[in-house]
Amino acid sequence: MGARSKVRTTLLVFLFLSSTLLFPAGPVARADEGMWTFDNPPLKQLKEKYGFIPTQQWLDHVRLSSVRIGDGGSGSFVSPNGLVLTNHHVARGQLQKVSSPQKDYVKDGFYAKTYDEELKCPDLEINVLISMENVTARVQGAVKAGMNDEQALQARKAEITKIEDESLKATGLRSDVISFYQSSEYWLYCYKKYTDIRLVFAPEQQIAFYGGDPDNFTYPRYDLDMALFRVYENGKPLQTKDYLKWNKNGAGDGELVFVSGNPGSTNRLQTYSQLEMQRDYSYPLRIKSVKRMLEVLRKYSAIGPEQRRQAAGQIFGLENALKAWDGEYQGLLDKNLMAKREKEEKEFRALVASKPEWEKEYGGAWDAIAQAEKKQLDVINIYRYRGLRGSRLAGLALTIIQYVAEVKKPDAKRLDGFHDSQLESLKFRLFSPAPIYPQLEEMMMADGLQESLEGLGPDDSFIKIALDGETPAEAAKELIGGTKLADPAFRKSLVDGGETAVEASTDPLVVYARKYDPMARDARKWMEDNIASVETAAGGKIGKARFVAYGKTLPPDATFTLRLSYGAVKGYPLNGTKAPYKTTFYGLYDRWLGFDQKPPFNLPSRYVERKDKLDLSMPLDFVSTCDIIGGNSGSPVINKEGELVGLIFDGNIESLVGRFVYDETSNRAVAVHSGAMIYALRNLYDAGALADELEGSAGTK
Repeated sequence: MGARSKVRTTLLVFLFLSSTLLFPAGPVARADEGMWTFDNPPLKQLKEKYGFIPTQQWLDHVRLSSVRIGDGGSGSFVSPNGLVLTNHHVARGQLQKVSSPQKDYVKDGFYAKTYDEELKCPDLEINVLISMENVTARVQGAVKAGMNDEQALQARKAEITKIEDESLKATGLRSDVISFYQSSEYWLYCYKKYTDIRLVFAPEQQIAFYGGDPDNFTYPRYDLDMALFRVYENGKPLQTKDYLKWNKNGAGDGELVFVSGNPGSTNRLQTYSQLEMQRDYSYPLRIKSVKRMLEVLRKYSAIGPEQRRQAAGQIFGLENALKAWDGEYQGLLDKNLMAKREKEEKEFRALVASKPEWEKEYGGAWDAIAQAEKKQLDVINIYRYRGLRGSRLAGLALTIIQYVAEVKKPDAKRLDGFHDSQLESLKFRLFSPAPIYPQLEEMMMADGLQESLEGLGPDDSFIKIALDGETPAEAAKELIGGTKLADPAFRKSLVDGGETAVEASTDPLVVYARKYDPMARDARKWMEDNIASVETAAGGKIGKARFVAYGKTLPPDATFTLRLSYGAVKGYPLNGTKAPYKTTFYGLYDRWLGFDQKPPFNLPSRYVERKDKLDLSMPLDFVSTCDIIGGNSGSPVINKEGELVGLIFDGNIESLVGRFVYDETSNRAVAVHSGAMIYALRNLYDAGALADELEGSAGTK
């Protein structure tokens, strides 16, 4: 499923030989591999394999039709009236926030027949990428001769802050400087930001996530994982000329398609030592903690139906993440994959060593990163277990403490996250009226503190601050039971009152955050001084070495920024047979009957009642070789004409290793068919007016 984990160029040394060099070609993009930035689309590869070259007008239109959804996914404009298509599971957080004990929109779905019925989302931000500018020279130019790694990192950060602030003042756009290619390139991305977002349509959870966790990250699939929002500006539906026209015929077998979305992160360019750290420490610790959190959430759900509703979103997200992380972890445990990575790194280092000037400039970078990775082992438990994990309220308390302190400083001296260019989005989230469930918070905090106690021991300074002589359960009860931070008006009063109000507050979570803040700052500074500064400098050298050796012919790792992937609609070998390129409603009902209509293979009542009136040969889902990963959930699938033919919602189980390597033979992106969405709206949800709008024949509601 998606955004928070889904779908995943070989983590080799990427980039091949530029025409001006005389060295043998280095690793090249394999087949349909790559999540490409829009400034560097894969024109050569597309022409050679598919005989198609998108024009600049095509690329600009697709970029301006694509959106980034702040809850962790992607989407696209699909009508001139601000309608945005994404996944149900991307919309799930907002569905939960507008629900109540009386109305569960996650479970039952929602449809607004008129503009007035559309539900305003409490804290959803949508971004459209307006412009991109290479600012590498300016950022790197801030580093002066004689600076050590720590000073260089601070100089880069100060210059980035200055660039973002200047851009915000000049354009009014959200302005983010993004590092690519292991910090060897920096780009200024400017976004038009929208925060008046309203829910229009979502199906029932059971059909959006049909088959539940057993079917998650598998194929064939039978999901209608879709949702529709509407963007408003100045109180009216946004009017936009850039939107994707709907092609209900979808894409045929073997057809070239594109995915335009915001993949979250990949590790294809990391060094071997960084992969070893993930394999031996990061993934095992992460997986262990998630399993523990799921156990607590399931206990909470067993208390009653309302508790089950409150915890359902977190359970869904963590189960999804656990399955994804386990698949990625298995990839790191694959001796063949790791041996291949090690071999490729050795070959690259040998190439660098063969040129004395290259060796002098870049040769020590890999060892510097390896030493920094080892240094983390001394503090791995501290960084894992210090902090009130599992509690949104505790996070809000610390944010408020740091906010009132940071905004008094010059912008360049502030902690990341509190710069002027970031404050508007920060306050939008900080003052969200979305519900917080104290009983759930207390149970999650209690177990988080218990885990911290087990991981750190009773004499650790954090444990002494957090527990103050109490048991984890007692401390959680006191902190959550006594706080007023669930009230957004109270949070706003603290921020408006500044440091005076925060220092005077007797709210137990605020008092805790005041005590913990120095520890959190020290930890952040240690990580910057000892790890980030070293790996930023060394990673930048490795990136530059790739450029001089091979040229710029592969994309950077994913960074939750807009990318373009391409591939063919195509089945693949599976379990000794073959997975089809598409599934149909016939298959949905066969699965329903094959499992005796029992959960998680039961169907919403409307699907049972209207079964005999449906054309069961209608395509439902399909797969392509497009290269995607978590964050791509909700991305449009687009044909050569720039029309929408599908909606990404998952990757197959074979794609999970795609965080580290892409394999066209079995790596598949899973999408909802455009025809299925229109057909369901008309024949199952009585939403003909909405279908008309999508197909371009609607008036105003």
